[in-house]
Amino acid sequence: MAEQTGPEKQARSLEWAVRVGHQRSSLLFYRAVHFFIRTVVFRWVRTEIRGAEHLELEGPVIVAPVHRSNLDSPLVAGAARRRMRALGKQSLFVNPIGAWVCAALGAIPVRRGEADRDAMRSARRILDDGEMMIVFPEGTRQTGDRVAGVFDGMSYLASKTGATIVPVGIAGTENALPPGAKFLHRCRTAVVVGEPIAAPQGRMSRPALTAFSDDVGSRLQAAFDEANDIIRG
Repeated sequence: MAEQTGPEKQARSLEWAVRVGHQRSSLLFYRAVHFFIRTVVFRWVRTEIRGAEHLELEGPVIVAPVHRSNLDSPLVAGAARRRMRALGKQSLFVNPIGAWVCAALGAIPVRRGEADRDAMRSARRILDDGEMMIVFPEGTRQTGDRVAGVFDGMSYLASKTGATIVPVGIAGTENALPPGAKFLHRCRTAVVVGEPIAAPQGRMSRPALTAFSDDVGSRLQAAFDEANDIIRG
């Protein structure tokens, strides 16, 4: 096997991130950050939330938001009472302090551009433990008002774990924290939580999995449209 070079060689392991995420200190840190988001960030970017009651679910839940900004995860996490886990790009786990912060907030590293089977197994383990997890169905950050397409990885996770999927439309974050920005711009944002979608039952063929993903994408678009209407209204 070829020796790894660059940031990936120094990145913290997935097992380390999972272990840190379960520590009591991490849970306390998450609660402090959650409080800050709700009391400071929400006010600064004037966040309006609709449908937050759809996040009041027990058992395994996949929260499936649109992805337009690095602000998306904090806003979604702040809208829920339960702690959320997430998949994060491996480069975030290189710096020791940054790695601990990401892991403490519930993230686990994935290799961008690859079928990261280890990360998928860890995601399944987290959901099998009955936790709530953010999975961006569009993959990486997109731009514009249209959902760019839903990858089948999210649907696969739901089918294997029985996790309920909750689509979330988020608007205004492209302006509040555009790529390269170091500070939050004061503007209006909105989070619209759609109705929960039951996990697909039984073994699914590839066409059936794709059809399920397309349905999630349609419901995600509806939530996204409503969020955009709010900030334009």
